[in-house]
Formats: sequence, structure tokens, C-alpha cells
Amino acid sequence: MHHIDAHVHVWTPDTDHYPLAAGFTKEGMKPPSFTPEELFKHARPSGVERIVLIQMSFYRFDNSYMLDMMKLHGGRDDLKVGDKVPGTFGGVAVIDPAAERPDDAMRRFVARGVRGFRIYGGAWKAGKPTDKPDFQRWLDAPGFARMFAAAAETGQSICGLINPQDLPAFDAMCKRFPDSPVVIDHMCRIGADGELRDADVRSLCDMAKHKKVTVKISAFYAFGTKKPPHDDLAPMIRRLFDAYGPERLMWASDCPFQVDNERYEDSIALVRDRLDFLSASDKEWLLRKTAERVFH
Repeated sequence: MHHIDAHVHVWTPDTDHYPLAAGFTKEGMKPPSFTPEELFKHARPSGVERIVLIQMSFYRFDNSYMLDMMKLHGGRDDLKVGDKVPGTFGGVAVIDPAAERPDDAMRRFVARGVRGFRIYGGAWKAGKPTDKPDFQRWLDAPGFARMFAAAAETGQSICGLINPQDLPAFDAMCKRFPDSPVVIDHMCRIGADGELRDADVRSLCDMAKHKKVTVKISAFYAFGTKKPPHDDLAPMIRRLFDAYGPERLMWASDCPFQVDNERYEDSIALVRDRLDFLSASDKEWLLRKTAERVFH
């Protein structure tokens, strides 16, 4: 099977050609480099042939490096709504939700193969953690409503890097825009503090009532015991599987952070080899077909 990794960041040490956004420094880029070529050394031995790139916060709203890598590896810039994204990479961009017309930017990105847009929950500001989290009002800016409305038109997904505390506001937007595709990254970051709380899992499972919501089963290194083989996450994944079904779950590594202290194989192996409740067909959805449906 040819797998798809639904969540990877890439960046280059060449900050002259691809400058960092204000507030970010070259010293803060860890690792200093993670180019597509470095990524392939990890991914290809595990049978991963296609990848969804997520705009890195270092660059904020300048998606140039991601878009250039998509084009370099077989992408095109003349696509229309409904076209399949060619090449190795799909893309999730970051645009300014406070801009007057972020929905116009979304429509322009269709031609470049961008099939999603990352938004940050109340614990983040401009892609960085904030000491003043706003879990209730983080989606109040008018630009978010424009983005959700445009997503229903273009088929591009609104991809939330969110915590469980952000779910009530996210739930309200999904009710308001039921035809807008939504992706919840990294299992809503449940277990980031080591605790896999039942209430948090129930809240995330409840989001399955919105038929356009998909969840990434990803970033295992960051949750629960944070140690491979990550079997402690299996009960939560089983509950998500029961709530969403295989067609609305997708695996992702969250490289390069996955390979800081673990192997790439430690991530994909949990889904491919260790979740005994998954059939061969289920694995095909989690490891390829769901990401293909949403992002390619």
C-alpha cells in the first residue's frame, strides 16, 4: 500500500530567500533544516509516497516555501475547484483571518493545490503559545466566518490546531456552517499534559455529529506517556474510530517533531501494526484514502 502522511512541516535554512516572520529567529528553528529531501529519508522507507504539507509558523502568512516545494515536486498552479492535486505534496496554508477578505485568498490558493487552511485555537496567537488564552471568543473575528463560508464553496478544509477547551466555539461554527469541511489536528491535543481525560475524549467524539468533521490521528510522540509503541493511546483511538468511522480519520506523523526522539516507524506502526480493531480496509482509509479524499 502507498501511504499518505497527512501532516508534515518543512522549512529551509535559506532565510535569505525565505525570510522568517517577525518574532521568529534562525536560532529558534529546531531542527535548523527540514527540507523535503530530509523528509523523504524518513518517510519513504515506511511506504509513504504522498504527503500533506502544513505551513510552518516560522513563515506565518508567507506560504512561499511550501508552495514552491509543492510546485518543485510535481505540483501545478492552474487547478480549479474539484481538481485532484498532482505531485507528491498537498498543502495546508496559513492566511490572516483578520484580513478584510480572507475568503478571496482561499479562492486564489485553489489553483496552487492548497486544500486546507490552518487556524489556531485560543491557546495560540500567530502560531505561538499565548499567556492569555481565549477559548470562548477565539473564532469571533468576522474573517473566520468568511473562511468557513468559503470552505463550503471551494471544498478546502478549515484545519484547527485546537485544545479540548476550544471545542465549544468550534462546535458552534460547525453548526453555523454545516457544509464546510473541517479537520481537527492531532486528536485535539488530548493528553498533551499526560492525562487522557474521559471528558475530553467524549467532547471530541461528540463532534462526529457534524458530518464534515474529520480528525487526524497523529503526533503520538506528544500525548499520553509520550513513548513508543504508544499503546496507551489505543483506547482513545478506538473511541474515535467508533464515533467517526475509518472514512473520517487520517494518520499523520507531525514530522519533523516525530523524529526528534523517536523513529518515523514508531508513528505509522501504531496504526499499521498494533491497532487490532482495524481491518485491512480500515487501515487503507486511515493510512491513505481519507487524506486523499480531503487533501488531494
